[in-house]
Amino acid sequence: MVLNERLKALVDTIPKAICGVYYLYNKDGDVIYIGKSINIRKRMMQHFQSTEQKEVKLQHFTHCITFENTGNELIALLRESELIKTHLPIFNRAQRKIKFFYGLYNAKTPQGYDALSIKKLNEQTDELMSFTSLAEAKNYLFAMTERYFLCQKINGLYTTNSSCFQYSLKECFGACIAQEETEAYNLRVKAFIQTTHLPKKNFLFELAGRHPNEKGIVFIEKGVYKGFGFCALEVTDPNEIAAFIEPKQDNRDVRRIVFRHIRAGLPK
Repeated sequence: MVLNERLKALVDTIPKAICGVYYLYNKDGDVIYIGKSINIRKRMMQHFQSTEQKEVKLQHFTHCITFENTGNELIALLRESELIKTHLPIFNRAQRKIKFFYGLYNAKTPQGYDALSIKKLNEQTDELMSFTSLAEAKNYLFAMTERYFLCQKINGLYTTNSSCFQYSLKECFGACIAQEETEAYNLRVKAFIQTTHLPKKNFLFELAGRHPNEKGIVFIEKGVYKGFGFCALEVTDPNEIAAFIEPKQDNRDVRRIVFRHIRAGLPK
């Protein structure tokens, strides 16, 4: 789709290779959409070239674009989440509140085994982990089931009235046919669950900044999100760095974002 002159002029106001958040405004100056991208100009081209109904409406109502350079994707995600809650733009409200759709949950089987299962997110119940798609959730659960020698049948990954396939490979110790003691099995599940939460300790993430002489910083204190900021590269003392943190509100969405960032850096 070729952009008309109005949309092309809007895209031309955005520099190339800017990572951050962007605001779309209607003719009255109201924020109608907030998004994030590692390349805002490229993302705007996608918005304006799409023929999907929602995107066509966005093209029609957008009369101005502004953006914030965050320098890195983690701060862009945190900032986007914060701004959507503050402004409640009409086109964001048409979406789900968050961009995670499936969760990993823990429950007991009638036999007393701790089962891990994938379900659609339920905001009334705390999930162990969250995922953007069912495929991502299943791939992760398959990998963890194998790593911790758990049972695919108990975890809902293999349907059978007898033993699971992994049992024949000696990668399941027989929980599927009640041959393994529940206590031993559940200890391995517990070991996995302990890896699914932010540890109650401090994290200071140092990330790319908005320009070459700067770094972005995100601070977690005792497992609680405290905020983000930017400082010069030469600032290395943790106490000095802390002075550059802009305080932010901790909530479930930002904890999901931060934990996903940590998980991405863990060995697979």
